[in-house]
Amino acid sequence: MLSANLSATFYLVSGILFILALRGLSSPDTSRQGNYLGIAGMVIAIVVTFLSIGNFSTSLVFVLIFLLIGGAVGAFIAFKIPMTAMPELVAGFHSLVGLAAVFVAISAFLNPEVFNLGSSGNIKLASLIEMSIGAAVGAITFSGSIIAFLKLRGIMSGAPITFIGQHYLNLILGIGVFVIIFYLCKSQLDTMFWILIIISFLIGVLLIIPIGGADMPVVISMLNSYSGWAAAGIGFTLENTALIITGALVGSSGAILSYIMCKAMNRSFFSVILGGFGAENTSQKFDDKKEKPVKSGNAEDAAFLMKNASSVIIVPGYGMAVAQAQHALREMVDKLKKNDIKVTYAIHPVAGRMPGHMNVLLAEANVPYDEVFELEDINNDFANADVAFVIGANDVTNPVAKTDPQSPIFGMPVLDVEKCKSVLFVKRSLSPGYAGIDNELFYKENTLMLFADAKKMTEDIVKNLE
Repeated sequence: MLSANLSATFYLVSGILFILALRGLSSPDTSRQGNYLGIAGMVIAIVVTFLSIGNFSTSLVFVLIFLLIGGAVGAFIAFKIPMTAMPELVAGFHSLVGLAAVFVAISAFLNPEVFNLGSSGNIKLASLIEMSIGAAVGAITFSGSIIAFLKLRGIMSGAPITFIGQHYLNLILGIGVFVIIFYLCKSQLDTMFWILIIISFLIGVLLIIPIGGADMPVVISMLNSYSGWAAAGIGFTLENTALIITGALVGSSGAILSYIMCKAMNRSFFSVILGGFGAENTSQKFDDKKEKPVKSGNAEDAAFLMKNASSVIIVPGYGMAVAQAQHALREMVDKLKKNDIKVTYAIHPVAGRMPGHMNVLLAEANVPYDEVFELEDINNDFANADVAFVIGANDVTNPVAKTDPQSPIFGMPVLDVEKCKSVLFVKRSLSPGYAGIDNELFYKENTLMLFADAKKMTEDIVKNLE
């Protein structure tokens, strides 16, 4: 058995490794090293936790069995899951973190003697507050993540689900949580604890259902933050330093990322936390009965335009991820470079279904990091570029975000693709993006629609560039 001081020292080392891991993950160049540091920190934390127990009872054997089962399932999922399904996978994992926090809180409340929190009906006040907050945030994270998973998976509609008085109901329930925690601390009644968990589960559902699909990347980041705070709260209950440090890191980094993404989408950060953002302006919907003039072309037309260009900007989106077209895209870019054509990539902060989605796919295709630029760094370059090659990026290129106050994406900064001399837009059809609205870029005079699977079209363009 490790002494308390030695355990605390190793937990501190683990926390430092987690901090270094986050720093490494902030740049594509050091992301692999950051992953290794994070893995090392987690291994140390788990081993120290087991060695600190001291009494290796039969219960510990069951813990080890379930640990092996969970690790095997996690490894299987990691190897099998496609990148297109990564957002819902992350949402699913967040739900498990929240549920784990709820289970630990329930166990601590029902068996306080085991956790050295006092006796039944006489739990220490500080511990009761910690486990109550951890349970509430964990329950909100669980149910909210389940709704996010269902929306991302397409099992549930991605459109906002609203009803009259929704925000007031959320406010009442939120205040109710604090009132229940207050009375729970005074009475320590089992009934109050179960009511707290039930209401928290309900809040999680009500927070996420009014959020539209276009805002789902921010939701993923927000739930990531919630799961961290839930873990930190339970860490205080268990007096586990590693869990407190890890939870605080996840919670704060998720909150910072949510704030950054809210700025990128012109959303209110507090509206995100309270739920229901993106649910107000939904009057503009896609109407497939509209008949607008559209110019369409083929791979030969696209190859001709790009061969005669001096600069090309690639705008990847979810369509590229679905078709797994990143490798074909890299091959196309290599052909263009051989003809002395300048090629860069423009990434919107919320392109795809989660933060960094496009960056990971491009890195998978070995696209040089110095060719990939974020919105604020490249948006001014579109006006001087000859060709913009949009491969499945819909909502983040929609000019209506700058012109129509009634649009659900109005005010969201978008890539100024329409300012290019020529726009090549690869898409299967004129169907709307995840926000459910028509893209005015399709009908611009300088836009040529390439109706096809993104990978197939890109491969055909490569053939015509030879």
